[in-house]
Amino acid sequence: MIDKVVASVEEAVADIPDGASLAVGGFGLCGIPVGLIDALLRQGTTDLETISNNCGVDDWGLGLLLAAGRIRRTVSSYVGENKEFARQFLAGELEVVLTPQGTLAEKLRAGGAGIPAFYTAAGVGTQVSEGGLPQKYDAGGNVVKASSPKEVRAFNGKEYVLEESLTPDFGLVHALRGDRHGNLVFHETAMNFNPLCAMAGRITIAEVEELVEPGELDPERIHTPGIFVQRVVHVPSESALGEKRIEKRTVAEKKGAQ
Repeated sequence: MIDKVVASVEEAVADIPDGASLAVGGFGLCGIPVGLIDALLRQGTTDLETISNNCGVDDWGLGLLLAAGRIRRTVSSYVGENKEFARQFLAGELEVVLTPQGTLAEKLRAGGAGIPAFYTAAGVGTQVSEGGLPQKYDAGGNVVKASSPKEVRAFNGKEYVLEESLTPDFGLVHALRGDRHGNLVFHETAMNFNPLCAMAGRITIAEVEELVEPGELDPERIHTPGIFVQRVVHVPSESALGEKRIEKRTVAEKKGAQ
């Protein structure tokens, strides 16, 4: 087996070119590959297409690439936590393909499984299937690009819309543990989109908090087999690049507090 470990996040993303498409794991700020995103930012890579449930927040995650003007197009489900995202979209600086969350997940999973397209009931009878969903504005606020109608077929008396799968150039993911062969274990809710992005990317790069030797991971607890992963880079949680932020902190009031 090939040792897939690279020495640094800089080396891990060095061959990601301008214009590349990236599937980026995470949900909100949970399980996002901060180290790899930071390396791309410092590298200067631009004109990117990102595929991610959301696009970070204004000062963290993919929001950093967005603020630097490095993202040309994004395929996302939830974009409500980023004011700069809204500004760029409405100003005609960013193309946005809004996709139902479950559909986005299946687009990635199916792409990783070699399935080119699939039918789903999500979006039937809406602009998702009928077309006309704004994707790009001009500086004057006029829609210059909208979604096209999609094929709809009936199965057993119910209508379904045809959705094409996603196979981006690169998948960027964050895992709790990984071994030198690329086998990955994700921590609790960081499972979110990470395994799907790992499957879908033609080249998948995993940053791991703990790097272990082959055989140290319980085979029955591996979430993503190494066959889907081409590079592994160690980013310890205690390092500067291992910072984990809380998107919305909720603190319970102490009993008896006035």
